Amino acid sequence: MQSPQRWTTALVLVVAMSASLFAQSATPAKAKRKPVISPPSVKEEIKTLRDLVLAQQQQLETQRQQVDALRGQIQQLLDATQQASANAQKVQTSAELAQTTAEQAQQSAHTAQTLATQASDKAGETKAALSVVESRSKDEDKKISAVQDLLGRFRFTGDIRVRGESFFQPGVADRDRARFRARFGVEGKLNEDFTGGILLTSGSLGDSNSTNETLTGYFTRKTIGIDRAYVAYNPLAAKWLSLTGGKFAYTWQRTSMTFDPDLNPEGFTQKLSFDLSGPVVKNFSVQAIQLLYNETSRTADSYAAGGQVSGKLDFGAFTSTPSFTILNWRNVDAILNASAFNVQAPGEGPGCAPGAGLPTTAPCVYGPQGFTNATYTDSSNHLHFLSGFLYADMIVNNTIKTPWKRLPANLLLEYQNNLNAAAHPVDSSGNVLSDLGKQSHAYQVDFSLGQVKNTNDLQFGYGWWRLEQDAALASFLESEQRAPSNILQNHIYLLWKVRRNTVASYNLWIGRTLNSSLQHAVLATGVSPGQQEPYLKRMQFDLIYSF
Repeated sequence: MQSPQRWTTALVLVVAMSASLFAQSATPAKAKRKPVISPPSVKEEIKTLRDLVLAQQQQLETQRQQVDALRGQIQQLLDATQQASANAQKVQTSAELAQTTAEQAQQSAHTAQTLATQASDKAGETKAALSVVESRSKDEDKKISAVQDLLGRFRFTGDIRVRGESFFQPGVADRDRARFRARFGVEGKLNEDFTGGILLTSGSLGDSNSTNETLTGYFTRKTIGIDRAYVAYNPLAAKWLSLTGGKFAYTWQRTSMTFDPDLNPEGFTQKLSFDLSGPVVKNFSVQAIQLLYNETSRTADSYAAGGQVSGKLDFGAFTSTPSFTILNWRNVDAILNASAFNVQAPGEGPGCAPGAGLPTTAPCVYGPQGFTNATYTDSSNHLHFLSGFLYADMIVNNTIKTPWKRLPANLLLEYQNNLNAAAHPVDSSGNVLSDLGKQSHAYQVDFSLGQVKNTNDLQFGYGWWRLEQDAALASFLESEQRAPSNILQNHIYLLWKVRRNTVASYNLWIGRTLNSSLQHAVLATGVSPGQQEPYLKRMQFDLIYSF
C-alpha cells in the first residue's frame, strides 16, 4: 500500500517543473524588446534566436516526455493504490471469513468434545459388553474344544458291497442273484486306557455267518442289526495287556475252517502281547478266550473256553506268524434245539436247518448254511451231537519277499483236529461206518501273490481245503463254500484296488461233498448216498466301497 507522503512529493515536483517551464518561456519575450542592433547583425540575431527557439523546443519536448513519464508513474501509483485498497478489502473479507470459520471451528470443537464424551461413555459400555462376550466366547470355545476332542477320539468305519452271483452244477438248474452288504460303525478311544465301538450291519437276524441281503422280497426294507458292541481295556502303563468284552472282532488268529469271516464272536478275551528285539523272534503273544453263545434259565449255559499261543518270526527273506489254538465247546446240544426266535422261523431268516431226521419246526437245529455234523437221537427222542468238540488248530501264515515290492507272496498252512470227535461216524440211516474212523481232520493251503494296499494293486490266489464231517461245528463255518463240513473245496480269487477306497474282486468257489454216504451230507439233486457229487461252481463279482 503506497504512503500519502509519496503522493504529496509527486505533486510538488509537478508544480515546480511547470513554473520552470513558464519562466523559461517568458525569457525570450523580454529579449525581443532589446534595442535593435545594427542591420549587419540582424541575420545573426535571427539565427541565434532560431537556435534558441529550437533548443527551447527540444527542452520542452524533453520536459513533455518527463511529464508523460511522471504521469505514468502517477497512474501506476493510483493503480497500486486501488489494488492495495482492493487487497485491503479482500484481507478484511478474509479476516471476517476467518472469524466466522473460527467461530464455527469453536462450535465444532464443542460438538466434538460432546461426541467424545458420549463416545467415551459408549466405549465403557462396549468394553463391558465385550468382556461379557469374551467370557461367553471362552465358554463356547471350551465347549467346542471339548466336542472336537471327543469327536477326534472316534472314527467312522464301514463299507458297501454290491455282488452279482451265479451257481452252476451239472444236473441242477443254474441260479443267478444280486446281493449287497452294508456296514457302518463308530470306533474310538473312550479315554486314555479304554476303547470301544459299535457296528451296524445288514443281514438276516437269524444268520450269524452272513451279512448279505438278496435283492428280492418285492422291494421290502432290509434288516439292520447290531453286529459289534464292545469295550477294550488297553492301559498305557501296560501296553502288553489287552482285555476285550462284548460282541467284537476276532482278537486271535483263525480262518474260515473254524469261524466264518462275517461272524463276530461274543464273550471275553484276555491277551498278553510282548514285542521282542531278538534276531528272529519279534513277538510273543498268549491269550485266553471265553465265548458265550447260549444262556438259558432252564438248563446249563453253552460256551466255549480255551486259548491261543502265537508269535512273529522274521527270517529276513520271509516272516512267519505261527499260532496254536485250543478251544473246548461245552453243552453244544443247545444248537440242536434253537428257538423260533433264533432260527427266524417263521419269518425272515434261514429257518430250521435241513437234514435227514432233523426237526422241521422250532425248536430245531441252528445251521444258517445247512447242517452237516453227525447226530443221534436218544431213547427219550432227544437229539444230540454224535461228537464233542475240542479244537486243536495249528496255523502258520507266511509272507515271502519277492523282487517286486507290490507283489509279495503269501502262504497259509493250517491243520485242524477235533480231539473229541466220535470214533466211528454213521450214515444217513444211522448205521455205524467203522471203516472210516474219526471224521475230525481239516487241512488248508492258501497261496496268493500281491496285495491290496495302494491304488491299482493286484492280488490273485488259490486256496484248497479238505474239511471232514466233525472237524468243526457246522453252524459257524464259512457260508460261501459248498457245505459247512464234509467237503472238498477249491477257491480262486482276484482282487484289484481300483481307487484308494474301492476294490473290485472276482471269486470262484469250486466244491463238492467229500463223502456222500455220511449222515446229513449235502447232495445235489439226483445224487444218491455213495455216489460222488459233481462240483458246484459258485462265481461272484464284487465291488466294495469302504469309508
